Amino acid sequence: MNDAAVHLTSAAGPYAGRTCIILNPNAGQEETHRLRRKIGAAFTAREASFDLIPTQYAGHATGIAREAASLGYRAVCVVGGDGTLAEAATGLVGTDVPLAIIPRGTANQVARNLRIPLTFEHAVETAVNGVPTPIDLGRIGDRAFMLVAGAGFDASVMTSATRELKERWGFAAYIYAGVKEALSAAPRRFRITADDQTLEVSAVTVMIANVGELFSAYLPLRFPLTPRPLSSWHDGRFDIVIIAPRNLPEWANVLWHAARLSFGGTERLIHLQARSVTIEADPPIAVQIDGDPAGETPMTATALPAGARIMLPRK
Repeated sequence: MNDAAVHLTSAAGPYAGRTCIILNPNAGQEETHRLRRKIGAAFTAREASFDLIPTQYAGHATGIAREAASLGYRAVCVVGGDGTLAEAATGLVGTDVPLAIIPRGTANQVARNLRIPLTFEHAVETAVNGVPTPIDLGRIGDRAFMLVAGAGFDASVMTSATRELKERWGFAAYIYAGVKEALSAAPRRFRITADDQTLEVSAVTVMIANVGELFSAYLPLRFPLTPRPLSSWHDGRFDIVIIAPRNLPEWANVLWHAARLSFGGTERLIHLQARSVTIEADPPIAVQIDGDPAGETPMTATALPAGARIMLPRK
């Protein structure tokens, strides 16, 4: 068994039946060499053959996953966070090769939304013996996303929550960045085209969500992005969430309405659904995709119904 391959083409034996494991060495706080041994032991105990390839630069997981699909691997397993997972998903769009997750990131929002175990052994069991299940994706340019893309406040939070802060504080880095940005967030003028509907609105942020909730495990209140959080990842449409508070009391009101799934209860929290969304702002404003800064508006996202398959636990 080759658990330290540098190039997929150097793997020995047939690829069918093997798992391509993509390891982000920067994710989590566990030493990489110790984690590699742990992965090897867990897969060996399940008689599951694999090849392990560490990422070396931003975007590397996309190329690894794409090559793994072309070589006929049974699955691609990401050991890392949501950003690495989105990169791998980009490489698997249009293939039948399922994606598995061993969560090692700061927030692990994809795993939490899909009820994939966070504990190591249970996550490995799902990766090896789980059920390949279709999941929707979004596409912006040549990049797929699994969670949410947004413009405005949320993009500023992701920029402020630097890797250094996340390594030092974990999820508290997002709390710090959120409070910091909320204190200075001001409404901007957005033009939103959702399928054949166009809306102009002053808002703090506009989010295009593929999954139903964010950060609920860490906050005293739920923060759903849709009235139907459990079905959002396989309904073939985006949930567009427009957040437009003007002050801190209205921020609290928005969070309260969202937690109660009351998206029609206030003009400060607007919810739409669509398969294609374009966000424009004047002047242009920062954009994030699955937590990574991604330039500025305009931004156009297209839904990819059942764009990938993901390994979920057996019931």
